[in-house]
Amino acid sequence: KLNIAYFSTGDELIGLGEKLTKGKIYDSNRYSLHGLLQNPNYDVFDGGVIADNRDLLKQTLQQAAEKYDVVITTGGASVGEADYVKDVLTECGSVNFWKIAMKPGKPLAFGRIGHCYFFGLPGNPVAVTTTFDIILKPALRYLTSTYSKKPLLFSACCTTPLNKSRGRQEFQRGILTQRPDGVLEVATSGHQGSHVLSSASAANCYIILDVDVTHVASGDCVNVLLF
Repeated sequence: KLNIAYFSTGDELIGLGEKLTKGKIYDSNRYSLHGLLQNPNYDVFDGGVIADNRDLLKQTLQQAAEKYDVVITTGGASVGEADYVKDVLTECGSVNFWKIAMKPGKPLAFGRIGHCYFFGLPGNPVAVTTTFDIILKPALRYLTSTYSKKPLLFSACCTTPLNKSRGRQEFQRGILTQRPDGVLEVATSGHQGSHVLSSASAANCYIILDVDVTHVASGDCVNVLLF
């Protein structure tokens, strides 16, 4: 079994049930990870929220790395004023890569702290679920010797026009259905901002748009990956 600890980072985060005050947002990421990590091959520890304090973050990660096989954080992996994850990982471990050509999920950090694998996920809720599905899930399966073949992609007729910027592979959230004649159709599940968790909860698949794609017209075929 893998021993996994996960944390959220950020002074702005409060738990469900607490009063939402000015400058605060609910911490949805730990609840998402709690669900995504439900697996008999994992022993999971919810480490709570780490405040935006560089020394505290470093101390917490070092202590967790001594006890767990994998440590996951959300938030603090980009280039904001209080985004310390990448720098702290450089100081107390090693950075294998940081930032990937993927949307949502660009500011993903991966490395090692001693013998512990570290994944620093972005803070936006949809970026957390997407990077978990595309990056973390196969990695964790590999570490537990349950790695499977590449995921099965479907070709579907897109019934809504889609747009994206060139330069990153994009995983838009969609709703896949099947017509009576057997043809698969997919439509966008709503606003695609990486902060809009409702577009993920309403969806049942990712619409995968390649790096160089900028527009999909209604009626075009697209690749779809089921949740």
